[in-house]
Amino acid sequence: MWCELGQGNFFDEFQMEGVAADHNEIYLELTPENLSRALKTAQNAKTVKIKLTNKHCPCLTVAVELPSLSSSSRIVTHDIPVGVIPRKLWTDFREPTVPDFDVSIYLPVLKTMKSVVERMKNISNHVVIEANLKGEMNLKIETDLVCITTHFKDLGNPLWASEDASQDRDSENMAEARIDIKKLLQFLAGQQVNPTKALCNIVHNRIVHFILLHEDVSLQYFIPALS
Repeated sequence: MWCELGQGNFFDEFQMEGVAADHNEIYLELTPENLSRALKTAQNAKTVKIKLTNKHCPCLTVAVELPSLSSSSRIVTHDIPVGVIPRKLWTDFREPTVPDFDVSIYLPVLKTMKSVVERMKNISNHVVIEANLKGEMNLKIETDLVCITTHFKDLGNPLWASEDASQDRDSENMAEARIDIKKLLQFLAGQQVNPTKALCNIVHNRIVHFILLHEDVSLQYFIPALS
């Protein structure tokens, strides 16, 4: 999973000093649940400040100023332990590259897709996602006893994807990938807000690459195909 948040959309003030002038970055690892728990206390906050500090160990310190009836402010502070990743390991955390995809297609409404996949997971551990350049996408499960397919039509294909692929690919030909149904459901269950755009790129029998674009966040989710 790869998520990008533009600093200008989230922070009124932003000061950053990386490891060097030519590498103005810091790489941290933390437990997402700890950060999520800290930010839940900030829902009605007047201000929130996030700082990298050193308190016995490196911490992400979240200072939350809460509304108060008196003139003095109430500040709740969370110190979240983090690991600082050394520069020699940075290449392990670069944005993943995707092979040239065979088909790119817009996704149906994610809530609809989620309800379909939730029913399918009771029957099979795997699902086949297939799509073509005519805006058609199918979700399929097969067992010894049953074969179920859900069809989505008129989803549309991104213009650039159609132009790139149409030169050497029949628009009706399906590209497909068989993936773990639980991983697909994890991705669908995690979407609290409908994105402005949701795309699915399929590299035939290799990978499914989802891209969700919100107004201020972009999210990529990679699910490898099963053999």
